[in-house]
Amino acid sequence: MKSRLSLMDEFRQQMERLKPNPDQIYTLHNNIRRLTNQFDAPGPEMESVEDFNVPHEEFPVAVRLYTPKGGESTPGPVILFLHGGGFVTCSLESHEGIALRMAEASKFRVLSVDYRLAPQFPFPAGPDDCELVLNWVLSGAAEAYGIDGSCVAIAGDSAGGNMSAYLAQSYRTDIKAQVLYYPLMQLVELKPVNPAPQDWLQLGFMALKFIDEHYAKDADRHQTRLSPLFETDLKGLPPAYILTCGLDPLRHEGREYADKLEVTEIEVKYAHEKAMPHGFLNFSRVFPKGKIIARDAGLFVRKHILS
Repeated sequence: MKSRLSLMDEFRQQMERLKPNPDQIYTLHNNIRRLTNQFDAPGPEMESVEDFNVPHEEFPVAVRLYTPKGGESTPGPVILFLHGGGFVTCSLESHEGIALRMAEASKFRVLSVDYRLAPQFPFPAGPDDCELVLNWVLSGAAEAYGIDGSCVAIAGDSAGGNMSAYLAQSYRTDIKAQVLYYPLMQLVELKPVNPAPQDWLQLGFMALKFIDEHYAKDADRHQTRLSPLFETDLKGLPPAYILTCGLDPLRHEGREYADKLEVTEIEVKYAHEKAMPHGFLNFSRVFPKGKIIARDAGLFVRKHILS
């Protein structure tokens, strides 16, 4: 219990420091990396881990490819993973545990994307990078890395869930499954519609306001590239694994999107962790359920790619 409380205290302090000016985001980035090193358990060992760049004439995108033991020796399926962090922080390293657990459970390669971050690179730089990598995979150019561009799933948490949801909508005929961990689904309303006691500290509002000011900036918040919750045509979307948390201001929009998919007869596996906070998958020493969730999602992807 002590470690859990110390983690939440540290997180609260980091969120409060987010307010004054965007330059402090770099300190926040380093502090989050320290927290994940301290509170996330090591992930499973891989057959190989490889860093390289997906080519682009102006902004090559750094990626990390995890190849699990016992996986395909010939080109096989891949899970494209987009990390969270409010579009302003986190990295391949901070979210490595999630990627490793999904790779081990699915026995598929996981390609994690190190997209550009705000405030230095506001919208649409991050989504542009993720879409570039997705198109590179779909084109067949990744075959040399053991990736079959016809067997692609997409996954992401929080901000990564936002971009994953949009890409699943835009490339619905190419993507076999989607995993959305406590996704940020819209940037129009920054406060929960039905606030609960866990929202009274307004930490979620502070973080979303920072995203609104330094990531979205002058963009139209109603466009589905920023707010995929507002997409009206959901027919033909890939099966979805959606996680929400009781101690998370994003819980309502994640549930709403799951409901909209189900009404459209899209298969949804919905998981709600009532006692968990936003971001708990990164802190599996404190929240061991994080290991189970990531592996469960990996099995969900395996089921739908092989079916």
